[in-house]
Amino acid sequence: MNPRSLRSALCALALVGLSGCATQNLGPPNPDDPLEASNRAVYEFNDTVDRYVLKPVAEAYRFVMPQPIRTCINNIFSNLGDVWSGVNSVLQGRQVDALNTMGRVLLNTTMGLGGCIDIASETGAKRIPNDFGVTLGVWGVGGGPYMVLPLIGPSSARDGVGRLAGLYVDQVQFVGLIPNVNLRNSVYGLQVVQRREVLLDATDMVDKTALDPYSFVRDAFLQRNRAQVAGDTAEAQNLPEYEDFEAAAVDDKSLGIPAKP
Repeated sequence: MNPRSLRSALCALALVGLSGCATQNLGPPNPDDPLEASNRAVYEFNDTVDRYVLKPVAEAYRFVMPQPIRTCINNIFSNLGDVWSGVNSVLQGRQVDALNTMGRVLLNTTMGLGGCIDIASETGAKRIPNDFGVTLGVWGVGGGPYMVLPLIGPSSARDGVGRLAGLYVDQVQFVGLIPNVNLRNSVYGLQVVQRREVLLDATDMVDKTALDPYSFVRDAFLQRNRAQVAGDTAEAQNLPEYEDFEAAAVDDKSLGIPAKP
């Protein structure tokens, strides 16, 4: 595999937000998931990659890296992600969200030592997660059927396009600005590991408590995506985001996970 292909694979792996094995009892057809049979097959593939590659590396990273350093690294990447969220709020015509998000970026970048310290959250200014898939939804583009993409995870036809745009901005426009190739590739790898590490607790919890992890991931993704498109910021913030640090801290009740018998 050449370096460019390896980098693309790492970027895709960073978005894996999967856990648990798929159940073979599909039950009644779900109108939101007409491709369920094939989606479950891709889900199992993603889960296998995660179990044997990403998760062990993330666990080793957590073991050797002190918590304050991990938090700092996560905050820096989240701060960069807020820039893209703010741009999408502008494209959606949600100027208040855009101003709040860019205010977070400015505060964390200046007072938070380049984003290392999340000063904005400490003062009560919550993140407003956003992406280009939500922007397309606000513009009236239909979501299409739910899809589980190889290595990327939960998505839809519309949000798959949005994720590609987000990957380009994140990996090319931000990290790609680093001139030193070795350092740039190291940042790519660190971003993959960091994103998986902050989800260890959340995915372990889903794996242990959800009756059907596949259905839970699907329903949570769809519910959160609809809340974002509708502009229900409060609801979207309270629903799990598999790329977000806060997802690792939510409890079973807030996720609506039924306890296993």
